[in-house]
Amino acid sequence: MNSIKLLALAITAELLATSSLKASDGFTRLVPSLTTVGGYATSFYLLALTLRSMEVGVVYAMWSGAGTAIMALIGYWFFNESMSALKIMSIALIVGGVVGLNLGKA
Repeated sequence: MNSIKLLALAITAELLATSSLKASDGFTRLVPSLTTVGGYATSFYLLALTLRSMEVGVVYAMWSGAGTAIMALIGYWFFNESMSALKIMSIALIVGGVVGLNLGKA
């Protein structure tokens, strides 16, 4: 499978795991707790596969950057968390940093 597709799946699994972690209520709810563990395990496995053909610095920046930015939006949309102008600018900086790392590898 294409490395970018594997990375996208790893990011998706991480987002599912992090959302489930919030829903697990401190690991007191069984299904969200199991989803958290399974999601992180899947994410790390897919991340490891991605590292076979991509640079670790770029992969980690994309995985963590995309996860952070998208999770902030998920928190706003689904968990009623705040979204300020500073948070929006910070998300833009994260995305810009990931793009810069990808452009810098050429």
